[in-house]
Amino acid sequence: MAATGIQSSDIRKRRNPIADFFIRLIKEKPLGLIGLIIVITLLLAGIFSEWLAPYGYNQIILSDRLDGPSVKHLLGCDNLGRDLLSRIIFGARISMIVAIAGSAISTAISFMVGAISGFIGGKYDMTVQRFVDAWMCFPPLVLYLIVMSILGPGLMQVIIVLGVSMGLGGGARVTRSAVIRIKEDVYFEAARAIGVPTWTIMMRHVLPNILPIMIIGFSTGLGGFILAEASLSFLGFGIPPPVPSWGGMLSGTGRQYMLQAPWMALWPGVALAVVVYGVNMLGDAVRDLFDPRLRGGLGRFGGLAGHQEKLEKLVQKKKAEAEKQRASLRS
Repeated sequence: MAATGIQSSDIRKRRNPIADFFIRLIKEKPLGLIGLIIVITLLLAGIFSEWLAPYGYNQIILSDRLDGPSVKHLLGCDNLGRDLLSRIIFGARISMIVAIAGSAISTAISFMVGAISGFIGGKYDMTVQRFVDAWMCFPPLVLYLIVMSILGPGLMQVIIVLGVSMGLGGGARVTRSAVIRIKEDVYFEAARAIGVPTWTIMMRHVLPNILPIMIIGFSTGLGGFILAEASLSFLGFGIPPPVPSWGGMLSGTGRQYMLQAPWMALWPGVALAVVVYGVNMLGDAVRDLFDPRLRGGLGRFGGLAGHQEKLEKLVQKKKAEAEKQRASLRS
């Protein structure tokens, strides 16, 4: 009996969840791996832009005005003689800050609005959801332009406007649906029955169960924030010059010198397309790896339910060892 039993230590023997995630990302999601490489490149460019950029983002060299790609300027120069490679590298910092900060604000607002609405329920839930429905009816770009015209252009304004507006949208409804489902579980009812404070229930029971949903929402929303910031900067409502923004580089002089110096609009557009592609591929891979419908429980990392395949292999291994021991005893 002891020979066929599964040791508890064998069941608990698990890889680090982070290492397990990256191993599965490499094996199962090659496009997600490509996206991860692009995102890491964006982060490194944004963090170490002062050391990576060969020139300052606003360093003017009039003698190199409108120079094409060369050894001195790998991506060419703009109409003021500023190095485009340096400006694209510094623009990566803007995209990184807006994407991470805006998505963090959006995720936090979605959690607060959706969790409180789903937890309280009743008339409060109905009122909040009707407000969310009305908010989602407005065209996002028009809403951004109206608010930005009031607040004025700037990095902080862009982050706040995008974070709040996106947080009050579909993310809040997804969080609310998850909380309503959690309220039907036995442990939730037991916690309320014994008088556990509401804040404790939210932090110890609700938040851990919707954490994968929040991670998915955060990762899949990064590309949308980068595009939204580029759109606002392109229209003149985002990051004011001379701070480089990929959307701003596409507008104004980028369009004015399209025929004379096409590289002024080409390279910012390529950078924007590649980064958004990478971020979206990574977000889709994270969604697939954490999807509770595919992995059960809290996703791949939500307990033994996500390790059923490993357990089955362990059972088969123990059975094979028991058969060998019985065969040796017979002989």
